[in-house]
Amino acid sequence: MSFFKKLFSSDKKEPQITEEAKETLDRGLEKTKTSFFSKLTKAVAGKSKVDDDVLDNLEEILVSSDVGVNTTLKIIKRIEARVASDKYLGTDELNSILRDEIAGLLSETKSGEDTEFNVPANKKPYVIMVVGVNGVGKTTTIGKLAYHFKKAGYNVVLGAADTFRAAAIDQLQIWADRVGIPIVKQQMGSDPASVAFDTLQSAVSQNADVVIIDTAGRLHNKVGLMSELTKIKRVMEKVVSDAPHDVLLVLDGSTGQNAFEQATQFTAATEVTCLAVTKLDGTAKGGVVIGISDQFQIPVKYIGVGEGLEDLQVFNKYEFVDSFFK
Repeated sequence: MSFFKKLFSSDKKEPQITEEAKETLDRGLEKTKTSFFSKLTKAVAGKSKVDDDVLDNLEEILVSSDVGVNTTLKIIKRIEARVASDKYLGTDELNSILRDEIAGLLSETKSGEDTEFNVPANKKPYVIMVVGVNGVGKTTTIGKLAYHFKKAGYNVVLGAADTFRAAAIDQLQIWADRVGIPIVKQQMGSDPASVAFDTLQSAVSQNADVVIIDTAGRLHNKVGLMSELTKIKRVMEKVVSDAPHDVLLVLDGSTGQNAFEQATQFTAATEVTCLAVTKLDGTAKGGVVIGISDQFQIPVKYIGVGEGLEDLQVFNKYEFVDSFFK
C-alpha cells in the first residue's frame, strides 16, 4: 500500500471538505498542475524507466515550480532510494511516486488536518496578530478570515493597528462594513500598540470570541519592525495574558521564491506561528506551499484560491495533494 493510500486508510479518519470547496481548490491549483505536468510529460518523453536523466529533469521541474531547492533535494533523494530499492521503476509510475513522497513530506509538518475555521476552546478571545508586507493580500485575508469566523458563529472584532498607511485603515474599515463586524481604529500615525490595546479591551467588554489585529507591512527596517511587533505583543498581554495566540504571516504565493525570502525575514523579526498563502489561483507557482511548509516547519493554516469570500480555505494537506495530482 502506498504512503498516500495509508493516509486515507480506514484506521485514519479522512478529513472532509465540502464538494464546493474541493471544486474551488481543484480550480485554484489548475495552473500549477497544468504547468507542472506538462513539464513532467516532456521530461519523461521517450523514457521507459526512472534513471539519472529523468531525476535530473525532475529536479529542474520541481525547482522551477518554486518547490524550493532544499525541499526538491529531499524529494529527489526519497525517489532515488525507491529506485535503488525497487531496482526498476517505470516512468509511468512516476506520478504516483511523486504523489506519495510529497504527501509524506507534508505529513511531517503540523499543518493541514483541519477543514473548519475553529477557535481553540480555551482561548477567549482568540487573538490573531497578522503580519506581512503590503500587497500580499494581508487586508483581504483578514476580511475573509473575519467572514468565515462570523459565518461559523463567532463574534469577531478587528483592530486596525497598521497606522502607517491611511489606506490600510480605510481598507480594513471596508471589510468590517462588508462582513458586518466592529472595528477599532485611530488616526493614521497613531501608536499601533495603543490600537491593539484598545481593540482587546473592546473585545473583552463585548465578550468577543475572535480578535484579528492588522499590523504594518514594512520590512525595510527589520529592527524597527521587531521592536514594533514586540511592543504590540507586550501591550496586548496587559489585557489578555497569553495574547497573541497566533501570529499569522500572509505570503503571496504568486511571487514564488520571493515568498520564501519574506518568510525568512519575518520569522527572524517575530515568532510566526502559522502561515496563510494567498493568490494560488492566479499562478503556476503553487509548489511554493510544499516548499514553505517543509522548510520553515511552520503550519500553513490557510490558502487563498480565488477572489470570493469563500475562496480562503483552511489548508488541508490531504486535499491539497489530491487536487494537485487529480
